[in-house]
Amino acid sequence: MTDSPDLSFLDAPGVMAGYAEETRPRAHGAGLDVWEYGRVAAGVTSLREWPAACRAAARRHLAVAEAAAAAGRTRTAGEAYRTAARWFHVGGLVPDPDRAAGARTAGAADEAMRSALALLEPDAERVEGEGFAGWLRRPAGGRPAPVVVVVPGLDSGKEEFHAVAEALLARGTAVLAIDGPGQGVLATTSTFEPDYGKVIGRAVDHLAGREGLDTEDGVAVIGLSLGGWFAAAAAAQERRVRAAALVSGPYRLDWDGLVPFVVATLAQRCGGLAAAREGADRIDLGTITAELDLPLLVVEGGDDRIPGVTNADLLARQLENAELLLVPHGNHLLGTALPDWLPATADWLAEAVRTAPPRA
Repeated sequence: MTDSPDLSFLDAPGVMAGYAEETRPRAHGAGLDVWEYGRVAAGVTSLREWPAACRAAARRHLAVAEAAAAAGRTRTAGEAYRTAARWFHVGGLVPDPDRAAGARTAGAADEAMRSALALLEPDAERVEGEGFAGWLRRPAGGRPAPVVVVVPGLDSGKEEFHAVAEALLARGTAVLAIDGPGQGVLATTSTFEPDYGKVIGRAVDHLAGREGLDTEDGVAVIGLSLGGWFAAAAAAQERRVRAAALVSGPYRLDWDGLVPFVVATLAQRCGGLAAAREGADRIDLGTITAELDLPLLVVEGGDDRIPGVTNADLLARQLENAELLLVPHGNHLLGTALPDWLPATADWLAEAVRTAPPRA
């Protein structure tokens, strides 16, 4: 019996068209132009071809960026590098059987984002340590700012949630967007860390003493998709997390109900099928509710229905300190409903990270 996932679905007829349509709102939420997305997707017939198509789109934007930079057009160059980072990231959403190519794609997304920030936000800092790597960005104004940590999910990384970061920066918080173990640039050199409080704890340690930050009373976290589980686990384990928002996060997973795409991605990120099943069995918010004694915001889309996944809105009914923001027409990650959840969630986080009492 093999411990490797079955990837035959990558070549199944009709899968690519369905995947492209399902992923379109997510790409929009990540900041890609939906018309360009449509043109790229229209030329792909197999899901196996998707990573290469996205890399080609990314390279077109890299060429624009490099030409603009050579001409001294800093803003155009920075924005083109940022778009390239997004395309590289979207190309990494598929569980690519070529793991080396997947690693290069994640590295290219990271490097493109580095180039973008160097031009657009030269005061952004790389922050990395054991089990995490990310970008620290500060708001305008120069005053010490509280910090919100952005936690990605199953197939995601720090290059995806630009809109979340921008909304928080506009409300005066600093943002640390990270890749954790098994995510982004760490996807092929590490596996998911179930005790995510260790990851957040080490990240907070690295923030201590940095100019322009206020972390004395802790930080807030926002986790998206499976990142909602990671954020909740971190809140349960790390007392310096003083508020948490869970966006499209799972309450629990049912291994036997998961679709092949999710199973394959979990297997790659966990280090094999057996480890993936063990990891999936651990994902159950009901086992940690007693430790979630902090302000919580649960954001759900009414059209978020993934087989094998129980949505986290159940948590809001179990805990008095949890609020539910339900958008009936929102899909998974609510890319179909950005105005209906993102401003309110950013407001909630910006207030909670300043006013929530420190945890003993």
